[in-house]
Amino acid sequence: MESPSCSRLSIIIIIFTLSLLATSSWYITTKPGTLSCSESNFLCSSIPRKAKLSSLIIETPIPKPKNLAISNPLHPLDPLAVQEINRVRSILSSYGPFSSTFPSIHSLSLDEPEKSQVLRWKNGDPFPTRKALVIGMLNGEVHVVLVDLELGQVTDHEVKQPGLEGYPMITMEDVSLALQILLTSSEEFNKSISARGLDLQNVNCLTPSPGWFGSDEEGHRVIKIECFYTEGTPNFYMRPIEGLVITIDIENLKVSKFTDTGRGIPVPKAENTDYRFGSQNPPPKMQPINPISIEQPKGPSFRIEDEHFVTWANWKFHLKPDQRAGMVISQAMVQDSETGEFRSVMYKGFASELFVPYMDFSEGWYFKSYMDAGEYGLGAMALTLVPLNDCPRNSYFMDGVFVSADGKPLIRPDMICVFESYAGDVAWRHSEFPVNTFEIRESRPKINLVARMAASVGNYDYIIDWEFQMDGLIRVKVSLSGMLMVEGTQYENINQVSPDAQISHPLVSENVIGVIHDHFITFHLDMDVDGSNNSFVNVNLVKERSFPGQSPRKSILKAKRNVAKTEEDARLKLKLYDPSEFHFINPSKRSRLGNPSGYKVVPGANAASLLDLDDPPQLRAAFTNNQIWVTPYNRSEQWAGGLLVYQSNGEDTLAVWSNR
Repeated sequence: MESPSCSRLSIIIIIFTLSLLATSSWYITTKPGTLSCSESNFLCSSIPRKAKLSSLIIETPIPKPKNLAISNPLHPLDPLAVQEINRVRSILSSYGPFSSTFPSIHSLSLDEPEKSQVLRWKNGDPFPTRKALVIGMLNGEVHVVLVDLELGQVTDHEVKQPGLEGYPMITMEDVSLALQILLTSSEEFNKSISARGLDLQNVNCLTPSPGWFGSDEEGHRVIKIECFYTEGTPNFYMRPIEGLVITIDIENLKVSKFTDTGRGIPVPKAENTDYRFGSQNPPPKMQPINPISIEQPKGPSFRIEDEHFVTWANWKFHLKPDQRAGMVISQAMVQDSETGEFRSVMYKGFASELFVPYMDFSEGWYFKSYMDAGEYGLGAMALTLVPLNDCPRNSYFMDGVFVSADGKPLIRPDMICVFESYAGDVAWRHSEFPVNTFEIRESRPKINLVARMAASVGNYDYIIDWEFQMDGLIRVKVSLSGMLMVEGTQYENINQVSPDAQISHPLVSENVIGVIHDHFITFHLDMDVDGSNNSFVNVNLVKERSFPGQSPRKSILKAKRNVAKTEEDARLKLKLYDPSEFHFINPSKRSRLGNPSGYKVVPGANAASLLDLDDPPQLRAAFTNNQIWVTPYNRSEQWAGGLLVYQSNGEDTLAVWSNR
């Protein structure tokens, strides 16, 4: 019998696939302008709903929407409802420290009950106490507040030292304020635009992440601003006003730094930058594609129970939107094909953090090292999915209920969809030649259930899919779309570049270069394989030489199993010539053959950060130092970049927790 290194394990990994081992079950941690409910009854009455079921003959109506303003939670992990958010706002308004000045709310979400309470809960049982975790800003200080909805009062309040631990996610109100400060108080900015021969009416400005670059940047919250020219195209990302970067001190309401180094670099032309399909004139040279339609005459096979619980084939799991993570999967269970029992696989899984460092030393680019989840919020950046293109027929759409800076409910309509996917792939097949009267040709189609969301974070769109397969496999896919973030240059053709210039970035269009950069997506998985008593096993493939006369073979590979005893044992870098499999097992649950039940983590497309460990962006994103981290379960350690990421200095990251 193997002894688990700890009763619960967590793992952080960068892009992964989970696949079934010996038995079938297991745990790990690895600018939109929407209206609030107070502003629009229509948005408050929009709810998760099924799209139309279409066939050649049949059309079924969309179910009548349910009013989100009166919706109640039906499961302990359900997100805060509209009336709960309003109640939290009321409690905070009468709370002493906030009674005279209401804080700017940057995050307001369910403080999830203890795991043991959720696992014990059954339908019909009283709920564990509903609590809200609030992160706000007031007078330059970060306030982390816990509100007990049952007691109707604040039960915990922590004030963070300004800037020492970072700041919460930026809000749209922050962005608007920074742009207002720029436009009303910076004569230098207006002069720079005029000197370039540009019309201020066609200038569009964005707020890239400022990063963190030393102690002199601590103690005051800043917002960087860079600008683009919109004349002649909606794709302003392709028309940067290069070298113009403004730093706004958002607490003191002033411009703290003005950089203008690119007046000699022309703004790229607008021609051929419009990406909209209907604007392609002439259209792309290709043969037209006939319409493709996949029909489900009997409707979809999945069900959404109690608004957030998904059941399909041999799977069931809880699904909810999240302002920071975008989408959270909880209590994923797979049905045993022999006993019919539902066996636990994963207690919780979500995108914990993204890290997007750009590789340029220049004044206008060095700071660009985005951490999109903690700085902007994947859910906050999610817009309504496009029916039939983002999500096929018979999809079920789910709304997100978040919060605006004034503490009022904010609806993200149709930000998640659930659907069945079939792309002509084969799930399993085998054929036999007609020998000894056996002639077998059997093939089974691969049909998956997909939960999807898309976050439009500036120029890039992240499409995140959680796929559930009937063979017990969970696959996470991240697709990247949108536009490059480009840099202006004086070059129009590569032949203009002298041999001594050594331009490392590719010229992608006239006066436009694509800056080399990375995208790291880190997932937190809280695995419960047949329960919480799990161990992490590194199954290393070791070469063994034959001894003289043993075999015509000279060498074979053998599997050497190493159960992690410490966190250091479970910090792993993937190596092509030192291959391993990564298993999560429950040593107390055995198959009829005596093997422990378990899953294996199968890394997909992967990469390693090559930045120096002491480079400020890498200090903040030290969770990319390894591809797999396994840590003891700690419900407070969920965000790989720390709770407060904006301008953070790297002192509250997965790497720090693991080194304790």
